[in-house]
Amino acid sequence: MEKNKITIITVVKNSFSTIEKTIKSVLDQGYENLEYIIIDGKSNDGTLSKIEKYKNNISVIISEKDGGIWDAMNKGIKLSKGDIIGFLNSGDVYFPGTLNLVNNYFLKNNLDFLFGTVEKYKLMHGYSPWKVSWSFGFYTSHSIGFFIKRTRHLEVGFYDESFLSADLDFFYKMIKNFKLKGKSSKKDEIFGKFESGGFSSKVNYIDHLKDLNQIRIKNNQNMIFVYLLFILKIIKKPIKFLKALNMS
Repeated sequence: MEKNKITIITVVKNSFSTIEKTIKSVLDQGYENLEYIIIDGKSNDGTLSKIEKYKNNISVIISEKDGGIWDAMNKGIKLSKGDIIGFLNSGDVYFPGTLNLVNNYFLKNNLDFLFGTVEKYKLMHGYSPWKVSWSFGFYTSHSIGFFIKRTRHLEVGFYDESFLSADLDFFYKMIKNFKLKGKSSKKDEIFGKFESGGFSSKVNYIDHLKDLNQIRIKNNQNMIFVYLLFILKIIKKPIKFLKALNMS
């Protein structure tokens, strides 16, 4: 069977205790046409020494200061040469056979992108693009679950580093503005496991809501509608909002 070249991009900074399991989960795929890129944000806790153990099997290793997670991902995209790009953050892991499964989906379907089932705090499954106008809960996960043709990613563009949730801005453009074709894997086709405690979990809830507002406004959604969504989210989770208010 034909093997698309798949590029996996891992961004990492000071993840000494988790980076190795992530690397192993990629290399243990045994996928013949793999490009693996690791972008390290100048770690100072020994992370790079863990990465160097596998340098003969990693296509590109960059270790330098960056502007954050989205800057690092953009670096990886610019370096990539694969037909398909996937993202796997440090601490997250692929389950065996995932890359072969991804390859089969792209070979057998007319797809621009794919969302695979992911284990988070619960099983995340499905892709519901019609929800994106009012909810960003329409997909599974960026790390682990998201794969896209490299040419299509470049067409939509890089991640906007001005946003906390630059992946959501990208997804909105991908669906609404560029109308790319995508689907989800079957529910029992689980691509991997997401580790809690990552970048998104550290973002203040109010800052997160403001960020979502700016993403929608930037993408020309009606401002009144956007702020109505903002109010509804506060009403839905008042305790979370008040806790975030006290922390800000």
